[in-house]
Amino acid sequence: AQGKRVSKNGFSVSAPSRRTAARHHAMEERANLMNMMKLSIKTLIQSALSLGRTLDSDFPPLQQFFVVLEHCLKHGLKAKKTFIGQNKSFFGPLELVEKLCPEASDIATSVKNLPELKTAVGRGRAWLYLALMQKKLADYLKVLLDHKHLLSEFYEPDALMMEEEGAVIVGLLVGLNVIDANLCLKGEDLDSQVKIKFKYNQDEGITAVLDQKHYVEELNRHLSCTVTDLQNKIDCLEKTNSKLQEELAAATDRIGSLQEEQQQLKQQNELIRERSEKSVEVTKEDTKVELDTYRQSRQGLDEMYSDVWKQLKEEKKIRLELEKELELQIGMKTEMEIAMKLLEKDTHEKQDTLVALRQQLEEVKAINLQMFHKSQNAECSLQQKTEAISSFEGKTNEMMSSMKQMEERLQHAEKARQAAEERCNKMKQDSTLEKELKSEKEQRQTLQRELHREKDATSLLKTELEQMEGLKKELRKLQDEKQQLEKVCEEQEQALQEMGLHLRQGFKLITKKFKMHGHTWLKDDEATHCKQCEKEFSISRRKHHCRNCGDIFCNTCSSNELALPSYPKPVRVCDTCHTLLLQRCSSNSS
Repeated sequence: AQGKRVSKNGFSVSAPSRRTAARHHAMEERANLMNMMKLSIKTLIQSALSLGRTLDSDFPPLQQFFVVLEHCLKHGLKAKKTFIGQNKSFFGPLELVEKLCPEASDIATSVKNLPELKTAVGRGRAWLYLALMQKKLADYLKVLLDHKHLLSEFYEPDALMMEEEGAVIVGLLVGLNVIDANLCLKGEDLDSQVKIKFKYNQDEGITAVLDQKHYVEELNRHLSCTVTDLQNKIDCLEKTNSKLQEELAAATDRIGSLQEEQQQLKQQNELIRERSEKSVEVTKEDTKVELDTYRQSRQGLDEMYSDVWKQLKEEKKIRLELEKELELQIGMKTEMEIAMKLLEKDTHEKQDTLVALRQQLEEVKAINLQMFHKSQNAECSLQQKTEAISSFEGKTNEMMSSMKQMEERLQHAEKARQAAEERCNKMKQDSTLEKELKSEKEQRQTLQRELHREKDATSLLKTELEQMEGLKKELRKLQDEKQQLEKVCEEQEQALQEMGLHLRQGFKLITKKFKMHGHTWLKDDEATHCKQCEKEFSISRRKHHCRNCGDIFCNTCSSNELALPSYPKPVRVCDTCHTLLLQRCSSNSS
């Protein structure tokens, strides 16, 4: 009950420890497969470059590579249930490449057109062969890894293709684009298990020349790419050199003009110095006159200073009192702001809970519908099975009555036989008795046949009785399941009622807060179209509230987020409110 089980030694093993052990096991498997893949790719590339020719399907390192790749693709595959049984094939995820990448449609059609392939494993191997020949195996697998939400239908969460090791293997597969492969699919049994064959060439001189030819072609291709890159770089450098020369000529012209300006400024400085010396002499005479007037006015200023000092002391006292009151008001304001932020946090959290509760409501409704359909199916099957049981019981009663009648007939026949034997012993000489004996023997044979038939019928009835007992057991199981489903339905109805109460309380709180800020929070039932683009809401086009004005918009018209003063985090805002708020911010900053 608490997620524990008892081991063979008697110690309890918890469920989390089993899960961690399974995870470690999966990690080890992924690491081993990745190391095997690295080794096989390295040996394949080295052997192909040493040969320097196109590879065929009998090349042993290529066969080893395909075996390891098949194991990597099979790791963590989910088993699909069919009429025959459980089936695991890696061709299912490879079929997705045709939908995601239209270039792979040629591979898919050619694989489907091959008549020799009968199983999904053979089709998967043919697909890998064709992708390697096109030199796009890494690209196609990268497209699959980019859409992991589609791969989750085929693989477990701990599978190699769902983890980082898959991306590493795809990166390693890019190196195989150097290899040229020519693999013949016709005439090969790809459905059966792969057997590695070794093949030796006798004409070593010719094959070496062919191998070197392909290698030299690949090198020439690489060199031509590098030459074009270098030519582009040279053109860019020439352009930059011409620009720098133009800038240098402009800079020299600028230096000459600056030197001329410097000489003009020196002449102006000399004129200003002469004027300043004359003005200094005039100011000295003026200062002497001002000193005399200052000494006379100082006595009057001292008297004024004493009066002003007294007024200043009184104003300082008043200022201190005003500062105390201001501090109290600031404290009250900060407390009010903190309370407002806390309230806004609560509203934001309750809005998130509202959305989550709505999603849960939809899920619960779907589960209730499923449970209702299951209960209806169970009731129909119950009625059918009860009718079958009643018909079987009627048949058994009829067979029992016929059995009793046959037993009575047997007893009469045995009595008649005994009487006939007595008569035979008494009247052996008469010919008429012999005829009667023959007729009685025939009757006895017919009775024995009827006996055999009745025995067969009884055996059939016994088998039908056993089937009836099995049906009764199934009936009991179905009744138990029905009771459990009814309990689950009742619990879900109670949960729905509680969720409805929570939703009402949260909605009331949000509407109160919007009324406090002067906005009206529009209800979901009141809006059928988006306020901005006026498109009708549907299952795909959902409703979203603007946290600033309270109106309802679609996702495209309310995709912006801004930090409002009433919310601690950035929240959803409509396009019009977004532009207005940005204008306000820019005007405040200016």
